[in-house]
Amino acid sequence: MTRRAAPSGRRQGGAALLIAMLILTLVATVASAMVWHQQRAIEVETAERARAQAGLMLAGALDFVRQQLAGQTRGAFPPQGWLGKLPESSLAALLAADRDNNADSTVDAYLSGEIVDAQSRYNLRRLFGDDGKPVIAEAQALGRLCDAAGVSADVLDRLLSGLTSAWITRGENAVLAPTRLENLSWLGIDGDTLTRLKPFVDILPVRTAVNANTAEPPVLMAAIDGLTLADAQRLSVSLKREPAANMGRVRSQLPPGLATDDARVNVQTRFFDVTARLRADDRVLEERWLIERRPSERGVDMVLLRRDRRSLNEVGT
Repeated sequence: MTRRAAPSGRRQGGAALLIAMLILTLVATVASAMVWHQQRAIEVETAERARAQAGLMLAGALDFVRQQLAGQTRGAFPPQGWLGKLPESSLAALLAADRDNNADSTVDAYLSGEIVDAQSRYNLRRLFGDDGKPVIAEAQALGRLCDAAGVSADVLDRLLSGLTSAWITRGENAVLAPTRLENLSWLGIDGDTLTRLKPFVDILPVRTAVNANTAEPPVLMAAIDGLTLADAQRLSVSLKREPAANMGRVRSQLPPGLATDDARVNVQTRFFDVTARLRADDRVLEERWLIERRPSERGVDMVLLRRDRRSLNEVGT
């Protein structure tokens, strides 16, 4: 009988070994899943912390830019030194109050970007008067600009029709109102056309005049009736070399017989388009701010009107 029990004992031992291996496999699987979930949670927390830190850094950079613009735009025209591309600089060096804070800072982040006078571009709001009716002179001005930018003539008709539907018509078939240049794609404007228009056209919250000091030749040609592109180029070069403090100097450089309307072109600016790019480690975050300069009892306030953010996957994208 002892010999008959031996095979049964071996089978039981084999089954026990199999169960032990299954239990070991199950424990290893559960442990591996727990480790993965923990690692994933750490990665998510790290990413959230980095995102929050980047947001705080950009908020600090925004305050810095607003303070600088408020202090630099008290005259009739914005100084050329604060317009254009901003070279990459250490954020700690820009925001720290003194050298000791810079030395102790552990933040390895760099800020670059660009400040553009938004009134250096033609504001599409000018196509319609305060009464909501299309302005023929402005439609003609935009036509000259489109021609100088190499944009087909039918684009003007689409813009006038689409913007009328968006801003004036409030019926059932009204188009969603665009608030920035990129939104013109809603009106059927293709990407190549938007690229051609981007240096010269913008959409601001209210009707604004073109700043002659910072406008490019096609924009000056649009804002001043009768001005040729060649004359606009000469005027642009002269004003960028030595900005005019008043419209008298601008008028003195126009060809005989041409007049200007201060409501269409002047030498003042209220709106600034700022692009800020933050680079920290292998992450790049970019924000675009529309800032308005408003007179106040304290002197001047720099009001943030619009803030757009996008994340760039690779440095240098």
